[in-house]
Amino acid sequence: MKVSEIRALRPEEMAKQLEEASRELFNLRFRLATRQLVNHREIRMVKKKIARMKTIIWERELAKK
Repeated sequence: MKVSEIRALRPEEMAKQLEEASRELFNLRFRLATRQLVNHREIRMVKKKIARMKTIIWERELAKK
């Protein structure tokens, strides 16, 4: 998901996407621990996705002040 796509989301949608990404990261870590994960780069990609979303949420909070 690109930054422009994330910025286009409403706050409710973004919160839902963030929750889904967190759940996905948990599942990837679980699969890594049980040695079922084939592509290790997926974890890094999901972490970056979460970081982007949190950054945009923080920017919006700062803009309100």
